[in-house]
Amino acid sequence: MVKFLSISMLVPIFVGVVYGEDIWVFLVSMALTAAAGFALERLDPEPDLGPREALLLVSLAWTTASIFGAIPFLLAGIGTESTIGLSLASPGAAFSSIVNALFESTSGFTTTGATVLGEISLERHSHAILIWRQLIQWLGGMGIIVLMIAILPELAVNGAQLMQSEAPGPDLQKLTPRIAETARALWILYFGFTVVLVALLFGLHLAGYAPKMNLYNAVAHGFTTLPTGGFSPQADSIAAFSAAVQWAIIPFMVVAGTNFALFWHVLKGEAEQLYRNSEFRAYTGMIAVITAILAVVLFRGAAPVLEIGGATEGLTEPSLRHAAFQIGSLLNSTGYANANFAEWSSAGQMILFFAMFIGGSAGSTGGGVKVVRWLVVLKTIRRELYTTGHPEVIEPVRLAGNVVDEDAIRGIMTFTILYLVLFASAAVFFSLDTARIGIDLTVLEALSASLATLGNIGPGFGRLGPFGSYLFFPDTSKLLMTGLMWLGRLEIVPVLAIFVTGLRDR
Repeated sequence: MVKFLSISMLVPIFVGVVYGEDIWVFLVSMALTAAAGFALERLDPEPDLGPREALLLVSLAWTTASIFGAIPFLLAGIGTESTIGLSLASPGAAFSSIVNALFESTSGFTTTGATVLGEISLERHSHAILIWRQLIQWLGGMGIIVLMIAILPELAVNGAQLMQSEAPGPDLQKLTPRIAETARALWILYFGFTVVLVALLFGLHLAGYAPKMNLYNAVAHGFTTLPTGGFSPQADSIAAFSAAVQWAIIPFMVVAGTNFALFWHVLKGEAEQLYRNSEFRAYTGMIAVITAILAVVLFRGAAPVLEIGGATEGLTEPSLRHAAFQIGSLLNSTGYANANFAEWSSAGQMILFFAMFIGGSAGSTGGGVKVVRWLVVLKTIRRELYTTGHPEVIEPVRLAGNVVDEDAIRGIMTFTILYLVLFASAAVFFSLDTARIGIDLTVLEALSASLATLGNIGPGFGRLGPFGSYLFFPDTSKLLMTGLMWLGRLEIVPVLAIFVTGLRDR
């Protein structure tokens, strides 16, 4: 996997050639990554993987990708004021710069979108390094392991275990008889949606509706919309672009949070699978309802007149656009922003905070708890309340008319409890750790820092708002956040199972 990660560096090399920037950075990074990949391959060229070994491999794959993905950040920033470049001023400064680079790389591959860049601009960073930052989110969106299964026949032998370990959500639907074909189908859909979005954004530019959306920006945002990533080469995120661009991106964010297997059925002429799917109905229904509520709140003055985002009070189109965009972005963990919602009223921010807990659909690129889990949790709670009053009744939990297996219910409840415990514990840690160095973190900032990293969302509130940064946190907090992003992307339970049960030779 590592040696093929090096091939992806051809993209920033091409961009570097076009703009005459940082070519050596990616040539060196590519050589180091390829050399490490060939060396690792020699350890066991034909591994035989069971479920537990697959869990370990996938977990290590994401860690390894993040480590090698950080190399270009470190090299490009040597001798500059970049916050993610390797600092040689002192051992402590070198350690902090490595932590920052690893944080940024992990945030990219896990499609979180949290950043420690002090300044996001093409004046401070090259086109090549910023497109790399975009590209790693695209690679991480559908999953680097799923991509490897799609293109490498030898991995398909163990593909079922690997995809089950990597795919976000409680279950993976097999679309074709062979797992490699399923992986290819998912990546074809993913690639296809990306191309359509890039063409649409650049088309708006050519038509005069998006002056700033040149080809570079169109490709860059195509790379981070479909993976629900949220990185942008613009400091003002999507607020830097016209209302036409914002409206164009909204449906693609909704698509990114939808189970991609449903689109496969649509292509096969089975469009009825969309409205028959209870998770899709719940997902789109929640987006519509929460958007409507937030639009009313914004229309009634929840947002002041902002330099970034403008006015919404008493204005229908801006209120609806900001509400639809931010709910579409934060509910499924994309993390884009078209306004500085950190300056909204408490009512507006709490609506967004609630949406951040929901997550996308199983089988999507979205993060968070996932809609299907919340459906099962709510139905299970309802069953327990009902059977408490009617102990003689045996009532199964049903989803779309099908009985949900009790083992699946137990797994979903375990995940949800672990998610909430990690969320609360990390928030307490961030509060204590920042207080240790004299930083007063508000309750909302601590909670949003925990939720935004564990849920792979990106932006939070206060200083962590959509145009803010995680740079001010101590290294210890940033290392924990890096771990939370990793745990959230790998769905918590499989990773913790490795540490609890341990791995033994088969």
